[in-house]
Amino acid sequence: MRVRPVSFAVLVDDLVDRLASRESDSRVRVAVDGADAADPGRLADALVDPLRVLGRPAIRVDTRDFLRPASLRLEFGRDNPDSFYAGWFDEAGLIREVLDPAGPGGSGRIVTRLWDADADRAARESYRQLPANAIVLLSGPLLLGSGLPFDFTVHLGLSAAALDRRTGPEARWTLPAFARYAGEVAPETFADVVVRVDDPRHPALVMASG
Repeated sequence: MRVRPVSFAVLVDDLVDRLASRESDSRVRVAVDGADAADPGRLADALVDPLRVLGRPAIRVDTRDFLRPASLRLEFGRDNPDSFYAGWFDEAGLIREVLDPAGPGGSGRIVTRLWDADADRAARESYRQLPANAIVLLSGPLLLGSGLPFDFTVHLGLSAAALDRRTGPEARWTLPAFARYAGEVAPETFADVVVRVDDPRHPALVMASG
């Protein structure tokens, strides 16, 4: 395995080319997976306009808008890494309201925001109809390996040392969850694109050996 250093702009161009070249009459469900320290939302946001310029409507979804109710999410405390790993995100809601409708044979009728975590109630967002060639960009942590149906996956990887260094005091309790994710799921071994982001100014594409 080898890595190729790239600029952020080159990374965006590379991903846009890969996504825009997929079936022009089909929707594509994309995971941009990474800890908050890797800022997957920034990368997903940066893909939207270039994809639209190329005729592929891009719709953004973030897992922070698909949290489970606080009574379930915080049942074992506000800083329980096992709950964060397995019980914070409403995966069933993501599948039902976004990923299945955006998939093959799906209705194309989705909501991009299901839960208002601040108010701890349903977001009450209206449904929207996806174009037939839309690309749904879902960003967040711990997205891979749990059965969420994606057509293309990007993993933003951090070494344990970089993750430790770049995780703020308020989120350090999540570090055991990411260590478990790396050990049990090993997303770098199967994601379609793996990007090392130990230094956010200098991302590096991980290239398959051979």
